[in-house]
Amino acid sequence: MSAPYPDAEDRVIAEERASTVEEIIRQRLSAALGGWRGSLEAALPTIAFVITWTVTKELRPSIIAAGALVVLLGLVRVVQRSSLQYVATAAFATAIAAFFAARSGRAEDAFLPGIITNAAYAVLSLVSVLGKWPMVGFLVGAGDPRAKEDPMRWRRDRALVAVCNRLTLVMTAMFALRVAIMYPLY
Repeated sequence: MSAPYPDAEDRVIAEERASTVEEIIRQRLSAALGGWRGSLEAALPTIAFVITWTVTKELRPSIIAAGALVVLLGLVRVVQRSSLQYVATAAFATAIAAFFAARSGRAEDAFLPGIITNAAYAVLSLVSVLGKWPMVGFLVGAGDPRAKEDPMRWRRDRALVAVCNRLTLVMTAMFALRVAIMYPLY
């Protein structure tokens, strides 16, 4: 199973049928983020790490479980002849987290990159709204099948920019909430 609109022409047709700006944004974000499957592939290695750590209380098996899951997800993508983009993102994030944990010998340090990343995203997303270039707009633009011709097309639609501002503020709150929860636990 691949992205909801694998072909640029299919995305244009779906967008022409969309009745609201929100529907268009939902479709473009889904295409840019890989839909439910891309999101799941990004989260599963971390879940494997946490479950293995909870059961074994050992760092090495936890890192191996996360890495093995990344390899398995990649093999499934190769067999299906679909994009490795989202699995590669998961592999990169898993490798960074494993590096932090292995370097210190403490499993909880695997979450330090997430804390730092979420704090940085919270600041960047807030600055993007204040600067009137909301981060969600770039995701919407990336999901636009006509982005190759005009990657800043989304900026000319005031309604789209307004919705992107609101959605970026929601993302800002989400990133800040993650930091507020993870930091004290860390």
